[in-house]
Amino acid sequence: MATVIATKGRHPPARSRRGESARVLRLVDGDRPERRSAPASGEMVPRPGLVERLLETAAVPLVLVVAPAGYGKTTLLADWSRADARPFAWMALHEADNDPARFEKDVSRALERVNEREPYVLVLDDVHVLRAAGSADVLRTLASRVPRGSQLVLASRGEPPFQVARLRAHRALVEMRARDLAMTAPEAAALLALAGLDLAEREVETLVAKTEGWPAGLYLAAVSLREQTDRHAAVDRFTGEDVVVAGYLRDEILGRLPRAAVTFLRHAAILDELSGPACDEILERTGSERVLAGLARSSAMLVPLDRNGGAYRCHALLAQLLRAELRRLEPGTERELHLRACDWHLAQGDADRAIDHAVAAGDLARAGELVWASVPGHVWRGRAAAVQRRLRRFTADQIESQPTLALALAHTHLAKGELGPAERWAAAAENAVLARAGGQDRDSLAAGVALLRAAAAREGLDQMLAEAGRAYEAEAEDSPWRALCCLLSGVAQHLSGDREAARRSLNEGVRRAAIAAPHVQALCLAQLALLAAEEDDWELAAGYAGRGRSQIEHYGLAAYPASALVFAASAMIRAQRGRVEAARDDMRQAWRLLRALYDFIPWHVAETRITLARASLRLGDLPRARQLLADASLSARRVPDADVLREWMGGAEEQAAAISTSAVLGPSTLTTAELRVLGFLPTHLSFREIAARLSVSANTVKTQAHAVYGKLGAASRSEAVANANALGLIEASVV
Repeated sequence: MATVIATKGRHPPARSRRGESARVLRLVDGDRPERRSAPASGEMVPRPGLVERLLETAAVPLVLVVAPAGYGKTTLLADWSRADARPFAWMALHEADNDPARFEKDVSRALERVNEREPYVLVLDDVHVLRAAGSADVLRTLASRVPRGSQLVLASRGEPPFQVARLRAHRALVEMRARDLAMTAPEAAALLALAGLDLAEREVETLVAKTEGWPAGLYLAAVSLREQTDRHAAVDRFTGEDVVVAGYLRDEILGRLPRAAVTFLRHAAILDELSGPACDEILERTGSERVLAGLARSSAMLVPLDRNGGAYRCHALLAQLLRAELRRLEPGTERELHLRACDWHLAQGDADRAIDHAVAAGDLARAGELVWASVPGHVWRGRAAAVQRRLRRFTADQIESQPTLALALAHTHLAKGELGPAERWAAAAENAVLARAGGQDRDSLAAGVALLRAAAAREGLDQMLAEAGRAYEAEAEDSPWRALCCLLSGVAQHLSGDREAARRSLNEGVRRAAIAAPHVQALCLAQLALLAAEEDDWELAAGYAGRGRSQIEHYGLAAYPASALVFAASAMIRAQRGRVEAARDDMRQAWRLLRALYDFIPWHVAETRITLARASLRLGDLPRARQLLADASLSARRVPDADVLREWMGGAEEQAAAISTSAVLGPSTLTTAELRVLGFLPTHLSFREIAARLSVSANTVKTQAHAVYGKLGAASRSEAVANANALGLIEASVV
């Protein structure tokens, strides 16, 4: 007979790689097998955590251990057998077991060697070889008749040949799969050390990530690294294309699959996520969902990505080998597959993967178009980092050769407050556009360059307005870029003194940017708030500033340096309306952002600094206001035709001079609490009523009010209001 009985004290049978039909039946107790100098596939690295989990399952009749080759299934069960007091009967299955009669007979003989009146564990290894319906029926019957206290263990590279859902629902099943058997970094370090490799912690973690904790992969990595002189560099280079790993994968994984399945995997491996619809469309075939499900049930190293079997991915090392094989065997097919994948992912709304496939196909023009199309929806919605990640896929030469990529990079620099790099890449984009023969996209790209020129306003406000208008006309009616055109036109008109035209442009910008470009909308609202403040309509100004600030907070745009103007406008208006603490919070945020604008658009920096200076004056911080005005004058000089900036500067400087020549203590020494009380002095509220609003005592308000009188050189409440109004600290009409 083909069955061999092992006496108690011997370890489980060695795995045969030649496919001979010999099977081994063994009884194992706590004796430890002899350790070899170099472990194979991690089999001598103990897994105490997993063994403990198995020891805790003694009352569960069926144990299912499913994982591809090289995950140490047999080794784990051997470790369990050494820790468990019950006798273990081992049976390694082979093709001959697809004869139901023979399979049933051999199982019966195995059980004869066990005292069935006492608890035992029967291990059936390589269950994946069972394909015959009759043998599956025998196995199903065996699983349903496990005596109390005993266990049946099925170790397999694929799913068992019968349904286990009912057992799972009744908690009559324990499952261990590849994710459970994957090695942790400490376990991998032990395996690598046994293999003669002493690697740094970072290098071990790198190998664990590359192999996804696959024990065989880690051992094969060790074999490969031992043969290389620079092992540390070899760790970073290690992939599934390594000759040692590739040989194992071909023999143990791909070599056991039908040729059609291997071809399917080779083509599908260009995808990060394998699903039936994606593979059908991209591979131009049908029935992919069924093929994937079959491969997942086998030993093809497919990792499920959901719980319903709708999506999978190849194990990283296998995917690398398959992609290398595709490049070698079918280079033309590879590019065609990537282009189809680009179109499919784009249709699914996944621009990142579409760009990846366009790059892999070598279609830089297509990749550039996709990156450029994503700029408004990302840069203006607080996700500039996503565009930057996409751009990191390209070299500087590739970006320079594609105007779309150069423009995208220019706009990400602009969002970060870096005008110099933005202008350099805009110039590169312009050169690339001029090199094009023509076409509709040429006009659109030229408009993108014009917008960057308009933002920089190097040649004055008239040129800024003209460039913004040119870009507006070149873009389609529904283009998100028109919102930015409106913002730049409105700013140019405002700073030139044409306030009515500015209002129209900015309101159009608010409307166009409402959904497509929230950051542009926030800047339009901030500019409208400054317009309203100029006209002393503080209620309207507060509405605009509040809406702009809400957009910044809602879309997570508070870290964008250009948002400094939004916070500055909010600070000035809140200070004007007596909301001192809120104004100070806005001041701090604007100040932090302003420091990042070391090389930014002059008009934007000047506006922000002057607005912050005006807020500082209303908050009684004369030194800060003077410093801001001094810095603002440097920025304003770079926009010589901005008459409104000079008006703002002049008014703020006059206010600062008036404050500096006021009473001995002066308003600059007003505390936050005193400024809050000052905001209520123009009203008809009594000290008791003010105290109720501020949640303090009437005596506290009275003390703070008299301190305000003294610092403003006033003898009464009405005189304090008049002096504060003259200094621009409050408006007499504030309620």
